[in-house]
Amino acid sequence: MSTEQNTGQNGGQNGGTGTGAGAARISDHTETVRHEWIDYNGHMNEAFYVLIFGHASDAMMIETGMDERYREETGCSLYTAEAHVRYRREVSEGAEVTVRTRVLGVDAKKVRLALEMRTAEGTPPVATTELIMVHVDQRAGGSCPFPDAVRERFAAATESVPEWAGGAIRPVPGS
Repeated sequence: MSTEQNTGQNGGQNGGTGTGAGAARISDHTETVRHEWIDYNGHMNEAFYVLIFGHASDAMMIETGMDERYREETGCSLYTAEAHVRYRREVSEGAEVTVRTRVLGVDAKKVRLALEMRTAEGTPPVATTELIMVHVDQRAGGSCPFPDAVRERFAAATESVPEWAGGAIRPVPGS
Protein backbone atom coordinates (compact mmCIF):
# COMPACT_ATOMS: atom_id res chain seq x y z
CA MET A 1 0.00 0.00 0.00
CA SER A 2 1.30 3.45 -0.88
CA THR A 3 1.06 6.37 1.44
CA GLU A 4 1.16 9.85 0.00
CA GLN A 5 1.26 13.07 1.91
CA ASN A 6 2.52 16.58 1.93
CA THR A 7 4.33 16.64 5.22
CA GLY A 8 4.39 20.37 5.71
CA GLN A 9 7.41 19.68 7.90
CA ASN A 10 9.16 22.75 6.56
CA GLY A 11 7.17 25.16 8.64
CA GLY A 12 6.63 27.27 5.53
CA GLN A 13 10.03 28.92 5.89
CA ASN A 14 13.36 28.77 4.13
CA GLY A 15 16.56 30.67 3.88
CA GLY A 16 16.32 30.93 0.09
CA THR A 17 16.46 33.85 -2.25
CA GLY A 18 12.75 34.56 -2.58
CA THR A 19 11.21 37.92 -1.81
CA GLY A 20 13.11 38.05 1.47
CA ALA A 21 14.40 36.00 4.38
CA GLY A 22 11.83 33.42 5.41
CA ALA A 23 10.19 33.19 2.00
CA ALA A 24 7.55 30.43 1.81
CA ARG A 25 9.02 27.06 0.91
CA ILE A 26 7.12 24.30 -0.91
CA SER A 27 6.16 21.48 1.49
CA ASP A 28 7.88 18.12 1.21
CA HIS A 29 5.98 15.19 -0.33
CA THR A 30 6.31 11.64 1.08
CA GLU A 31 5.38 8.24 -0.37
CA THR A 32 6.10 4.59 0.36
CA VAL A 33 7.55 2.41 -2.43
CA ARG A 34 4.99 -0.22 -3.53
CA HIS A 35 5.67 -3.86 -4.35
CA GLU A 36 4.49 -3.41 -7.96
CA TRP A 37 7.12 -0.68 -8.48
CA ILE A 38 9.99 -3.16 -7.98
CA ASP A 39 11.66 -4.42 -11.15
CA TYR A 40 13.62 -7.54 -12.11
CA ASN A 41 16.76 -6.06 -10.51
CA GLY A 42 15.07 -6.02 -7.11
CA HIS A 43 14.71 -2.26 -6.69
CA MET A 44 12.35 0.52 -7.78
CA ASN A 45 11.98 0.77 -11.55
CA GLU A 46 13.06 4.07 -13.12
CA ALA A 47 9.52 4.94 -14.23
CA PHE A 48 8.32 5.09 -10.64
CA TYR A 49 10.95 7.63 -9.59
CA VAL A 50 9.37 9.88 -12.23
CA LEU A 51 5.86 8.98 -11.00
CA ILE A 52 6.76 10.06 -7.45
CA PHE A 53 8.32 13.27 -8.79
CA GLY A 54 5.04 13.82 -10.67
CA HIS A 55 3.02 13.35 -7.49
CA ALA A 56 5.27 15.91 -5.75
CA SER A 57 4.68 18.34 -8.65
CA ASP A 58 0.92 17.79 -8.34
CA ALA A 59 1.11 18.59 -4.62
CA MET A 60 3.16 21.73 -5.42
CA MET A 61 0.46 22.85 -7.86
CA ILE A 62 -2.20 22.56 -5.16
CA GLU A 63 -0.01 24.43 -2.67
CA THR A 64 0.61 27.30 -5.10
CA GLY A 65 -3.07 27.74 -6.00
CA MET A 66 -3.37 25.62 -9.14
CA ASP A 67 -5.66 22.98 -7.64
CA GLU A 68 -8.53 21.12 -9.30
CA ARG A 69 -10.90 24.07 -8.88
CA TYR A 70 -8.36 26.42 -10.50
CA ARG A 71 -7.93 24.04 -13.45
CA GLU A 72 -11.71 23.68 -13.91
CA GLU A 73 -12.43 27.41 -13.66
CA THR A 74 -9.53 28.67 -15.79
CA GLY A 75 -8.86 25.76 -18.14
CA CYS A 76 -5.18 26.26 -17.26
CA SER A 77 -2.58 23.86 -15.91
CA LEU A 78 1.16 23.26 -15.79
CA TYR A 79 2.82 21.10 -18.44
CA THR A 80 6.31 19.71 -18.12
CA ALA A 81 8.27 21.02 -21.10
CA GLU A 82 11.69 19.70 -20.09
CA ALA A 83 12.99 17.23 -17.50
CA HIS A 84 16.43 15.99 -16.55
CA VAL A 85 16.36 13.02 -14.14
CA ARG A 86 19.42 11.68 -12.33
CA TYR A 87 19.15 8.23 -10.73
CA ARG A 88 21.69 8.19 -7.90
CA ARG A 89 20.88 5.19 -5.67
CA GLU A 90 18.66 2.13 -5.59
CA VAL A 91 15.45 2.20 -3.56
CA SER A 92 13.84 -0.93 -2.10
CA GLU A 93 10.24 -1.98 -1.61
CA GLY A 94 8.66 -0.43 1.46
CA ALA A 95 11.12 2.46 1.64
CA GLU A 96 9.64 5.80 2.54
CA VAL A 97 10.87 8.51 0.17
CA THR A 98 10.53 12.23 0.66
CA VAL A 99 10.70 14.72 -2.20
CA ARG A 100 11.93 18.25 -1.56
CA THR A 101 10.71 20.70 -4.22
CA ARG A 102 12.60 23.93 -4.80
CA VAL A 103 11.45 26.77 -7.01
CA LEU A 104 14.55 28.04 -8.85
CA GLY A 105 12.91 30.77 -10.91
CA VAL A 106 9.70 31.98 -12.48
CA ASP A 107 8.80 34.28 -15.34
CA ALA A 108 5.47 35.22 -16.91
CA LYS A 109 4.72 31.70 -18.26
CA LYS A 110 7.38 29.29 -16.93
CA VAL A 111 8.67 27.96 -13.64
CA ARG A 112 11.98 26.13 -13.09
CA LEU A 113 11.99 23.49 -10.35
CA ALA A 114 14.55 21.22 -8.72
CA LEU A 115 13.29 18.12 -6.89
CA GLU A 116 15.38 15.87 -4.66
CA MET A 117 14.20 12.44 -3.51
CA ARG A 118 15.68 11.03 -0.29
CA THR A 119 15.06 7.97 1.85
CA ALA A 120 15.99 9.74 5.10
CA GLU A 121 16.69 13.29 6.17
CA GLY A 122 20.34 14.18 5.93
CA THR A 123 21.17 11.39 3.46
CA PRO A 124 22.29 11.97 -0.14
CA PRO A 125 19.49 12.08 -2.72
CA VAL A 126 18.49 8.79 -4.34
CA ALA A 127 17.31 10.76 -7.38
CA THR A 128 16.99 14.34 -8.58
CA THR A 129 15.09 16.01 -11.36
CA GLU A 130 15.15 19.48 -12.80
CA LEU A 131 12.01 20.66 -14.58
CA ILE A 132 10.83 23.49 -16.77
CA MET A 133 7.06 23.72 -16.48
CA VAL A 134 4.90 25.93 -18.68
CA HIS A 135 1.54 27.44 -17.76
CA VAL A 136 -0.88 26.33 -20.48
CA ASP A 137 -4.42 27.41 -21.37
CA GLN A 138 -5.86 24.07 -22.42
CA ARG A 139 -8.91 25.68 -24.04
CA ALA A 140 -6.84 27.99 -26.24
CA GLY A 141 -4.16 25.38 -26.81
CA GLY A 142 -1.08 27.38 -25.88
CA SER A 143 1.01 28.89 -23.14
CA CYS A 144 -0.32 31.84 -21.17
CA PRO A 145 0.84 34.05 -18.30
CA PHE A 146 0.41 32.92 -14.71
CA PRO A 147 -2.15 34.86 -12.70
CA ASP A 148 -0.30 37.41 -10.55
CA ALA A 149 -1.12 35.56 -7.30
CA VAL A 150 0.36 32.28 -8.58
CA ARG A 151 3.47 33.94 -10.01
CA GLU A 152 3.95 35.81 -6.73
CA ARG A 153 3.69 32.55 -4.74
CA PHE A 154 6.40 31.04 -6.93
CA ALA A 155 8.54 34.16 -6.61
CA ALA A 156 8.18 34.09 -2.81
CA ALA A 157 9.25 30.44 -2.74
CA THR A 158 12.30 30.89 -4.97
CA GLU A 159 15.49 29.44 -3.51
CA SER A 160 19.13 29.26 -4.52
CA VAL A 161 20.08 26.73 -7.18
CA PRO A 162 21.52 23.45 -5.82
CA GLU A 163 25.01 22.55 -7.05
CA TRP A 164 23.75 19.63 -9.17
CA ALA A 165 21.17 21.66 -11.15
CA GLY A 166 21.80 23.17 -14.57
CA GLY A 167 24.04 20.41 -15.85
CA ALA A 168 23.58 18.56 -19.09
CA ILE A 169 24.18 15.02 -20.20
CA ARG A 170 27.85 14.70 -21.00
CA PRO A 171 29.09 13.19 -24.26
CA VAL A 172 30.28 9.59 -24.21
CA PRO A 173 34.06 9.58 -24.75
CA GLY A 174 34.96 8.50 -28.28
CA SER A 175 31.57 9.33 -29.76
